Amino acid sequence: MRRFRMAVALVTICLVAGGCKTAEGTGTAQDATDSGGRITVWVDPPRVPAVNAFQKAFPDIPVEVNTINGNVGSTELQQKFVLFNQAEKGWPDAIFFPSNDDIAWASSSKINYARDLSPDLGDILAGYPAGVIEQCKIEGQFRCLRNDAAPDVFWYDQVLLAEWGYEPPTTWEQYESLSLRIAAEHPGHITGFVGDAYAPDRYLWASGCPTNDTSSEKQVRINLADERCVRVRQLLDRLLSAGVLSSTGIFSPDAAELGRRLVMSPGAVWWGNFLFRDTWKVPAGRITAAKPLRWTSDPTPMTSSEGGGLWGFSRHIKGVQLENTLTFARFVASDPRWQVDLSVGLPGYKPLQKPWLAKQREARYLADFEHAAEAFVYATTIVRSDRDYTRYNTGTVWTHTITPALTSGKSFTTAWRTFSDRLTREARSFGYTVES
Repeated sequence: MRRFRMAVALVTICLVAGGCKTAEGTGTAQDATDSGGRITVWVDPPRVPAVNAFQKAFPDIPVEVNTINGNVGSTELQQKFVLFNQAEKGWPDAIFFPSNDDIAWASSSKINYARDLSPDLGDILAGYPAGVIEQCKIEGQFRCLRNDAAPDVFWYDQVLLAEWGYEPPTTWEQYESLSLRIAAEHPGHITGFVGDAYAPDRYLWASGCPTNDTSSEKQVRINLADERCVRVRQLLDRLLSAGVLSSTGIFSPDAAELGRRLVMSPGAVWWGNFLFRDTWKVPAGRITAAKPLRWTSDPTPMTSSEGGGLWGFSRHIKGVQLENTLTFARFVASDPRWQVDLSVGLPGYKPLQKPWLAKQREARYLADFEHAAEAFVYATTIVRSDRDYTRYNTGTVWTHTITPALTSGKSFTTAWRTFSDRLTREARSFGYTVES
């Protein structure tokens, strides 16, 4: 155990300093392994039903399941893969990454774990909308599969807006104006959350603010002075000052109580089932969704994505082991026994979106379901592509700077400066050259 702790400590130093030699390129076609059929799958708890459904559908394929609880922004998982490379064994055949940013290190030249799926799963990849699968395309290769589509749409309480005589906004400028009106006329109600790790996605990514724009494995563009960032900073500053935004996040202890006072907000498609229905217990028939907000100065509407989940698959296997792993990959991406029957999110794989929506229609939870369904599908087609998953996690930097500053009473302007400085330093600490 002492030797293992020393090894992990050394790996941590290597990851931060970037100065240690690791087993780059380990696991070529010549030394790939074949277990004879058994596959090892690592998943988080919400994806265990996917594995169970696969085992029921393919009882002849033996599966060893390892449940992981990774922390977003943690390097612990990456450290394990460095050790696997050094030992030249131990890699899972399939993994559901705890954080989408994990694909950056998993496909990097240093770790080089995630296989290019283009040769074997081209038909599956073709079934994804471009805006859903774009972040899996890394230097021309598709290194992951998206589990569910998670584009941001615009959620609102249809009953409250009708009762108060408000029309739902369609632009960010209208969103600000109506939020300020709600703050004045209906104090205590809120129109958004800014304290969680997804907040920079739903606001900064949606605006096109360059925080994660890579030009190569080692170069990234970060420029929070860009006008597309400034307009978000000013918007959030004014709404926070008016008291209509929650400085805590969608997963905070007080989120359920706040969620029942949420009038409207940008948010991912999965908010409907996971947050409004199952977590916040908002009664059926109140909540619906509209197409994503747009900035009036933008020539075309664009949106962002919150999560969605990525599957990665090992490049260190061959033979029957690889065949069975690819069967598993096809199942979790495109089989209705998981994606329609059990998944709470809109499938990333487009042919299953209509069946999933039909099931949601039968549940009769959302108000004006057809309106919401149209917004869901449309949003998958307009996710901004100029934002990449990186070895640093912008959401973690946000929750370590913006959130504590706001909850301790500091101004958003002060918090923003800290976030900007920390984000650049974080990117450099992970070996990036930062361009502005």
